Amino acid sequence: MAPVAVVVGVMGAGKTTVGAAVAARLGVPFADTDTIIEERAGKPIPELFVDDGEAAFRALERTVVAETLETFPGVLALGGGAILDDGTRKLLAEHTVVFLSVELTDAIKRVGMGAGRPLLAINPRATLKYLMDQRKPLYLEVANHTIATDGREPGDIATEVVTLLGA
Repeated sequence: MAPVAVVVGVMGAGKTTVGAAVAARLGVPFADTDTIIEERAGKPIPELFVDDGEAAFRALERTVVAETLETFPGVLALGGGAILDDGTRKLLAEHTVVFLSVELTDAIKRVGMGAGRPLLAINPRATLKYLMDQRKPLYLEVANHTIATDGREPGDIATEVVTLLGA
């Protein structure tokens, strides 16, 4: 069983909020790979980064994403950096992927100044801009649909996603 849809985007795009709303409207389960990773690791992602390093986090992320893409029957939100992995991008080619795009101003409003976000520990605004610039081409590469989320309510975005999915 494969996901109905996979939601990707940078932190602050609304993957979890919109993904959960889409799943509720479709009557299917919702999962966020970051939550699954935290459950497997037995600690929050910021601690995983500090204790084990980003490479260990990314290895666990690769495994969790591959497993859930194969077995999860609902709407799946991926962590913002999951698309950095070549293997993950190849796996996503077999799925319906929705890229929630967001511009820097809205993303900063949504994530704040990096509390609980290990990659934003130093100079959050500049770091987030760098991550967005680095990752956007990869999100576009894997996406079947791209939805701009700036200045929009999650419910309106979820409605657009459900419409795009033809449900």
